[in-house]
Amino acid sequence: MNITKKNQNQHPAASTPRTTISIKEKIGYGLGDTASNFYWQMFMSFILFFYTDVFGISAAAAGTLLLVTRIWDTGIDPLMGIMADRTDTRWGKFRPYLIWMAIPIGIIGVLAFTTPDLSTTGKIIYAYVTLTLLMAAYSAINTPYSALMGVLTSNSLERTSISSYRFVLAFVAAFIVQGTTLPLVQFFGKGNQAIGFQWTMAVFSLAAVVLFFVTFLTTKERIRPPVNQKTSLKNDVSDLMHNRPWMVLFFIGIFVLSYNSIRSGSIIYYFKYYVGNTDLTSTFMMSGTVAVIIGVMTTKYLSKIWGKKKLYMSLMGIVSILTSAFYFIPKENIALIFALHVIISLLLAPTAPLIWAMYADTADYSEWKFGRRATGLIFSAATFAQKFGWAIGGAITGWLLAYYGFVANTAQAEGTQDGIRLMMSIIPAAGSILATLTIAFYNLDEPLMEKIEKELLRRKENDSRNTPDGKRDNSDESTSHSDDTKPRININGSNEQLA
Repeated sequence: MNITKKNQNQHPAASTPRTTISIKEKIGYGLGDTASNFYWQMFMSFILFFYTDVFGISAAAAGTLLLVTRIWDTGIDPLMGIMADRTDTRWGKFRPYLIWMAIPIGIIGVLAFTTPDLSTTGKIIYAYVTLTLLMAAYSAINTPYSALMGVLTSNSLERTSISSYRFVLAFVAAFIVQGTTLPLVQFFGKGNQAIGFQWTMAVFSLAAVVLFFVTFLTTKERIRPPVNQKTSLKNDVSDLMHNRPWMVLFFIGIFVLSYNSIRSGSIIYYFKYYVGNTDLTSTFMMSGTVAVIIGVMTTKYLSKIWGKKKLYMSLMGIVSILTSAFYFIPKENIALIFALHVIISLLLAPTAPLIWAMYADTADYSEWKFGRRATGLIFSAATFAQKFGWAIGGAITGWLLAYYGFVANTAQAEGTQDGIRLMMSIIPAAGSILATLTIAFYNLDEPLMEKIEKELLRRKENDSRNTPDGKRDNSDESTSHSDDTKPRININGSNEQLA
């Protein structure tokens, strides 16, 4: 189904993509991930703790809750990608979702961190409903947002730069969430953590809504599908399954998000129940985030020297070794605990913008190899892989806590404390080791991407010359559209005007 707007000035040829993007637009795009991370960081760092120590359900029940809701949510991502690829408005394919979904996710986010006065069974049902809705809303806004990067420019190195801006600003939100969540919970709740989490999430949600609107207003879609491409879900999926570099990134997404989910979800338990000082949690998280922001800033420079693949493999391999070594640090050596975490975060930082820049490259590769472009599907399927890894990691974290005998808000047995140490080190390191080995099969190097970019540009120029009036498509310019046009639904190539 194609959601379109009638435009008499629109031409079928794709516009020639701009090679460079202004700093203003890069920042504007990155602020969208600032908004997303007000939710994502709460998911990664606090939601399991919220369910076990505040909401009041067992670690095993919380682990199952996270698995079921996130697995269900992963199925939404490809559907959102398919829908976004078939959306065509005067604002583009992906930008409209930033304003359509900003307010709904804001409201649902607050509800998900609200503790109702219900029985244990009632609370579990409430948690399933609200978290399921929140995951669906997150997919509906974040999948098109991620795909938007693939249509801002066709230049591979410029995408790495955009991705770097994105993740610097994403980790600004991480810094805010990690550093202020527990103090805000105390400030708003005044001893009542349930009230505190609810109002803290309300503040984060309001900020996110504003930032999603800013991203919408400051970005522009430039890359269009091939001129004569026919909408075919079967062909889109077939192209995806035969896209080897994308398949490599798919599995890496699962492995890395499992690593992040287990380790991030264990931090607050590590300090509360093993180190014995909960107050260190925020400082520990923030120190790592500062290192991440610094590390992300080096991504474009390092990728020029090493190339994306070699840089990713080297960094992830070292991270695997250092993460495993974390197990052997005694809890009394706070300085070493912090130092090793900062080094791990610094080295891990460039891998995030690298992987998303590589996803954008696989969209170009697919168009170059198969003559078709489905940017939304490629990015949504990428998000699917990452959320699947996140679901597995989150569930494993809850289940491992239960396996090691964790009981909330009590002193933990020695075996439980040792299990928490493993969850901060050797267990998540298995995911980073698998990611290191898998990237070896990625085959899009810099010379090939330069060749692909030039070839796709040549094709677009030929298509533009072959249009009936010889004009390029300027449909990305909002000024070229009439404000009084009516939306149209396109099903199998036939248009029906809506009343």
